[in-house]
Amino acid sequence: MDLIKAMKISAAGMKAQGTRLRTISENIANADSLPSAPGEKPYLRKVVTFKNELDRNLGVKLVKVDRIKSVEAGIQKRFEPTHPAADKDGYVDVPNVNSLVEMMDMREAQRSYEANLSVIEVSKSMIQGTIGLLQR
Repeated sequence: MDLIKAMKISAAGMKAQGTRLRTISENIANADSLPSAPGEKPYLRKVVTFKNELDRNLGVKLVKVDRIKSVEAGIQKRFEPTHPAADKDGYVDVPNVNSLVEMMDMREAQRSYEANLSVIEVSKSMIQGTIGLLQR
């Protein structure tokens, strides 16, 4: 495989995982956000989905972000009768974000990002070594 292709494939992976990391960070930041009025929806957890897309110039499939979607399932209620968004029974809808799950997802995305970065660094080193040999 061509080293430049390997670098471009890894760069696409880094870009996709970077989007995933930003989305996870947003989820963590909003884990405790509550609605401001009764009947409003709380923050909904977002997840990134990926797809393979053929790059005709390279002749390979690259990973791309397909979409970022909100997950409706898992909204819970918390008893906070003094909160402005409390319903008539004193319950407030809370975000469906589990910080532990988000941290595990973040670690997985970080490792994938680092693996792609390692491929780029090794490819770069091999290209520089080849250039060094040609200069002799």
